[in-house]
Amino acid sequence: MVDRSNWDPEMAAFIAAGEEAAKAYPPIRLEIPLEPHRRTNDALSMRTAEGGPEVAETTDRWVAARGRRIYCRVYRPRTDVKLPVLVWFHGGGWVWASVDTHDRLCREYASAAGVAVVSVDYALSPEAKFPQAVEECAAVVRHIAEHGADWGLDGSRILVGGDSAGGNLCLATALLLRDSGGPALRGIVAYYPVCDSRFDTPTYQAFGEGGYGLNRQRMEFYWSVYASHEGDRSHPLAAVSRADPRGLPPVLVHLAELDVLRSEGEALVRELREAGVTVETETFKGLVHGFVRATGFVSKSRDAMSKAVAFMRRVV
Repeated sequence: MVDRSNWDPEMAAFIAAGEEAAKAYPPIRLEIPLEPHRRTNDALSMRTAEGGPEVAETTDRWVAARGRRIYCRVYRPRTDVKLPVLVWFHGGGWVWASVDTHDRLCREYASAAGVAVVSVDYALSPEAKFPQAVEECAAVVRHIAEHGADWGLDGSRILVGGDSAGGNLCLATALLLRDSGGPALRGIVAYYPVCDSRFDTPTYQAFGEGGYGLNRQRMEFYWSVYASHEGDRSHPLAAVSRADPRGLPPVLVHLAELDVLRSEGEALVRELREAGVTVETETFKGLVHGFVRATGFVSKSRDAMSKAVAFMRRVV
């Protein structure tokens, strides 16, 4: 039993409610095939996805890349001007979740920041292995830069963002774009990103077992299906903390105190600063992995979003 006495009370209540809701479903197992477990995971995730502010327009778009049509959901809080764009990559260990599970979050960002949000339904693993997801995410950003006006967007002002595995993808996408001719990005918003494939950090030792929203067993499984080959797991577009970060745009990194990924996120921040990249960061006390999607339930999650919105307004 995890001692939750040092948890933020709202966070503890949110996690407990999720655990209670999960009792009505078959247990999620980390095994192939993943499809039945994806359905359960996404059904449970939808409790944080519903609601949120209305936006002026939500449209469905597709981008052709790597022989696939990549679905994107575009949220515009205004339709009378071409707005700057936040391209969002959802979390879910590269194996589950979707634009639907992150719908509320994208609505909140669009409404609060006054930006258009493009939520990307990149290919999941194990059906699609590294580096397909990264290359698809980069393809969407390139398409917006070149053809954003056709979607009612300002393709010259683009940020990328994501949570967890999506945080990994937004950093990897920025690195790939930097090294392949752009486009240049205005900023990166990364919530508790996956940064490395090592499992020996202090926070893995402290929070690797039990109900902290994420554990070592899950991360080992996610890495095993996303980057099946050992060489891929050390590739700088997968283990992004092993990349040379010089030349990246300003980065916001939000971390959870009680999260197995906190140590690698802290290491990433140090590496960014040493490379001269502008970084804003905060570790939210008493919160666990996944808190960004709890804005309807946890005050500190709303505070984190407000700080991310302020960052985006400064850099865009």
